Amino acid sequence: MSELPLQDLDHICEKTAHLWEEARGRRFFFTGGTGFFGVWLLESFLEANRRFSLGAQALVLTRDPGEFLVRCPHLEGISCVRFEKGDVRTFQFPAGQFDYVVHAATQASAKQSKEQPLEMLSTILEGTSRTLAFAKSCGARKFLLTSSGAVYGPQPPDISHLDEDFKGAPDCLDPASVYAEGKRAAELMCALYSNSFEVKIARCFAFVGPHLPLDKHFAIGNFIRDAMAGGPILVNGDGTPKRSYLYASDLAIWLWTILFRGKSNRAYNVGSENAVSIQELADTVRTVVQPGAEIKISRPRNPVEPIRQYVPSVRRAQGELGVQEHMSLENAIQRTFNWYMSRIKDNAGAPISRMQV
Repeated sequence: MSELPLQDLDHICEKTAHLWEEARGRRFFFTGGTGFFGVWLLESFLEANRRFSLGAQALVLTRDPGEFLVRCPHLEGISCVRFEKGDVRTFQFPAGQFDYVVHAATQASAKQSKEQPLEMLSTILEGTSRTLAFAKSCGARKFLLTSSGAVYGPQPPDISHLDEDFKGAPDCLDPASVYAEGKRAAELMCALYSNSFEVKIARCFAFVGPHLPLDKHFAIGNFIRDAMAGGPILVNGDGTPKRSYLYASDLAIWLWTILFRGKSNRAYNVGSENAVSIQELADTVRTVVQPGAEIKISRPRNPVEPIRQYVPSVRRAQGELGVQEHMSLENAIQRTFNWYMSRIKDNAGAPISRMQV
């Protein structure tokens, strides 16, 4: 059985059933197939492959197949998927034709951005270059890059939702812009290959769901972890920045739709338009996971500071591709919480600590 909730896989297959016929008997190549995005894409691919009898095959490039299969042992020994060890920057090109290439390597790691910025930049630039070269050599038909809303730079306080035509940009002289500038260059690389195959760009914002790390820099993951541990829920800041969160099953639906039906050399925002402040988010997590838990906000708001935002407009994806947001934030948090609790139950009777979750 899949480690992801069956109701989520049912939902993905229901909303993407009309897309999969063109993939019948085809081969897929994934980078980043063992990360948060990658697991959702891989497991939904496997479910669609089984459910619709597609006879498709997948090859997943990963730095450590063994470590991934320890985390997801239910994916070992499946005949239609193979894991290949390699660095996205230097991997040997697998033999044969691959019809679809999904490039989802490079996590948005705040820790790596701060401590190893050149490593992050190298992974983005060299990894994208290598994967695009492979896509051309293997006769790929369609290529999907998971880019980021970070490419827009800071969101102006007078714009509530960023659309794809926004002309802002990160500060290229600020080392903290390494991830955003890397993704901008990766998008340009894709455009340069658009005469060889269809290239699709997914500018991804913020998400929640099973497999989201609870110990990284993702506020919603940290809040769920804190609430599961009984509180307090720690807000690092004044709680005023605004974000929005798309549930992972909707994320998978949108990414598959962009790969199969998106226009070539065109970017699509992927995310939710339903903005909440970080303080409101903490309160929602508390309500769902641990009612009565304390919320600690680390500093008061400076009234002269503009409120920072990171919220997309998704009218292009909705209008051109017909995708929608199906899961409320409360239900998304509940499903994520339930999934993590089901994993912890193996340690029956053990207290839930911040490290355990």
